[in-house]
Amino acid sequence: MPRIHVCSLQRLHATAEEIGARDVVTLIKNIGQVKTPTAVARGRHLALDFADIIAPKEGEVLASENHIEQLLAFVTRWNRETPLIVHCFAGVSRSTAGAFISACALRPDRSEADWAQALRDASPTATPNLHLVTMADRILGRNGRMVTAIEAIGRGADCFEGVPFALDIGQKRSV
Repeated sequence: MPRIHVCSLQRLHATAEEIGARDVVTLIKNIGQVKTPTAVARGRHLALDFADIIAPKEGEVLASENHIEQLLAFVTRWNRETPLIVHCFAGVSRSTAGAFISACALRPDRSEADWAQALRDASPTATPNLHLVTMADRILGRNGRMVTAIEAIGRGADCFEGVPFALDIGQKRSV
């Protein structure tokens, strides 16, 4: 079953090895600190460099719609034959938003509220970056449903590093 795994930078390489991931999405500030896992081929690691902020802040890079468009293009090319990892520095905010956005894009037949609840059920620490979710909601034409769903699950438990988890994407139901 296709799965999106979420983890911190510290757990990236061990997670990739453990689950046999061949595709990785990195959402982190100072992208130079990230080494691509050995089993991940060139072109199968998307690395987006931006801070974990929700509004402009001097000296920091705020995520843009271009970042979200790159994420969506990458995950829709994912063949779902091996697990996908989405990670950020702590595995709490950017990565959980990236996993939620990816799930909503890959399985539009499942409601945003269902995906948000699956995220909360899988991770008590997930606190998706609302700026990323808001931009994705607009790009995907969800009319605020993604934002409402994330607001409904609330902030996750405080932590230094998020609890690693996976979302089962499954196959799109046939009509």
